[in-house]
Amino acid sequence: MIEVPVYNAKGERIETLQVDESSFGTVVRRKLLKQAVVMYEANKRQGTVQTKDRGMVAGSTRKLFAQKHTGNARMGNIRTVVRRGGGVAFGKVPKDWSLRMPSKAKHQARNSALLSKLKDGAVAVVEPMGLGEPKTKVISNLLKAIKFTDTCLFGTKEYDKTLWLSVRNMVDVAVMPVGEFNAYDVLKHRKILVTRDGFDRLLGKN
Repeated sequence: MIEVPVYNAKGERIETLQVDESSFGTVVRRKLLKQAVVMYEANKRQGTVQTKDRGMVAGSTRKLFAQKHTGNARMGNIRTVVRRGGGVAFGKVPKDWSLRMPSKAKHQARNSALLSKLKDGAVAVVEPMGLGEPKTKVISNLLKAIKFTDTCLFGTKEYDKTLWLSVRNMVDVAVMPVGEFNAYDVLKHRKILVTRDGFDRLLGKN
């Protein structure tokens, strides 16, 4: 069993939850995690880079002058890659870098990422904040109180506009529903803070 601390909105520890490792796959699948991270990183690449080769630049295809008997070095057309303004040799072309994984594999990778954070003691649960309006200072004081001063991923049960507005100008904090968690986002952040109802959803209780 893994112990997960529960805090109130002031950052005071009020209880501890016992989490069974089997809820997140029992073991951390490191090879699967690497595969998932490579996929998410690859899918961020646009692949729209392109340069002009000799067939794309403007200019005649006529040979500039005769091959021999001119006293000059032999030369092809004006679009050759060795002349200024000519095409690029082996120029880059658009490419689709995207990779795919089965949905089940992505889900297992997410669980493995969460399990690794749980084993490292980098996950905490917070009771409902009860924010009536966006308050960055409240979130900042909470994170300082529980010593989550590194990059932090804030998970909620559903989309919370008030909470999002509260953390949008905090560089090291991101917020999203737990249903949108993926292995890359979980591993990217050093700490994971989840609301009580959001954590129940991760455990499959609601």
